[in-house]
Amino acid sequence: MAIIECVPNISEGRRPEVVERIVDAVRRVPGARLLDYSSDASHNRSVITLAGDAAPLKAAVLALFEAATGAIDLRAHTGEHPRLGAVDVVPFVPIEGVTMQDCVALAKETAREVAERFGVPVYLYEEASSNALRKNLEDIRRGEFEGLAAKMATDGWAPDFGPATPHPSAGASVIGARMPLIAYNINLNTNRLDVAKKIAAAVRFSSGGFRFVKAMGVTLAERGIVQVSMNLTNYEKTPILRVFEAVKSEAERYGVSVLESEIVGLVPSAALVDVGVSTLQLTQFTRDQILETRLRGESEEVEKWKSGKVEKWKSK
Repeated sequence: MAIIECVPNISEGRRPEVVERIVDAVRRVPGARLLDYSSDASHNRSVITLAGDAAPLKAAVLALFEAATGAIDLRAHTGEHPRLGAVDVVPFVPIEGVTMQDCVALAKETAREVAERFGVPVYLYEEASSNALRKNLEDIRRGEFEGLAAKMATDGWAPDFGPATPHPSAGASVIGARMPLIAYNINLNTNRLDVAKKIAAAVRFSSGGFRFVKAMGVTLAERGIVQVSMNLTNYEKTPILRVFEAVKSEAERYGVSVLESEIVGLVPSAALVDVGVSTLQLTQFTRDQILETRLRGESEEVEKWKSGKVEKWKSK
């Protein structure tokens, strides 16, 4: 069975009724499983998590574009999170029974059809991009919607698919293939944006921090606090706990404490297991000691036995 994860980010997080209509358009696509969706009013952004095989996911993304481009006008959009399009970014992530190249092919096919059907310019990113200057999402999104027309007119910034000028209200979109990432935010007990920005600079790779961390400092105006908003692109090589401790230590340098942290969307269980193992200083611990892991493994073995793929079922 092939399982691909798809995590579209749309530029709407303040109108629940609009988000619901867009999500409902995705929910109605057969074979595309809606796993989760969440909105952030400060960022004015929603993250939707889908899973399925290539064909239903492509259909779901097209349904999402149809609903979102009719409901979101970036000319009237404001928010803390950088954005380029109404449907800002659409990554395809290989989970099981598929390769990264399968996801690259799906990203290109979906991008081509999005551009043709909706007149939205599309940039490819991460593994789907063959342009070294256009692999990182932040490089493509720099300048945001407001600077998009001028950017597209410069050398090297014609889109991979679609018109050479932005869609009037939907801007442009970024579609690609990547490994799983964790959207992780740490809220600070202060309203000093300069502190959040300095901490973000200290932990993100582009300014000398952790190799697999992207970070920015933002204001949560409705709460009167600031946030270090991050993407962890490889939780095995840069664990969540290491990032949390680094942010906490940097905050203390400015006399600021961590208020709380949050994970946006879904997270691999292994990432949280690693936190527990490290915090508790467990020795000789393996994931096979987790009850759910053992039960899932035995369930899979039973199914193989029933289907004749193994000769005999041995209870452990």
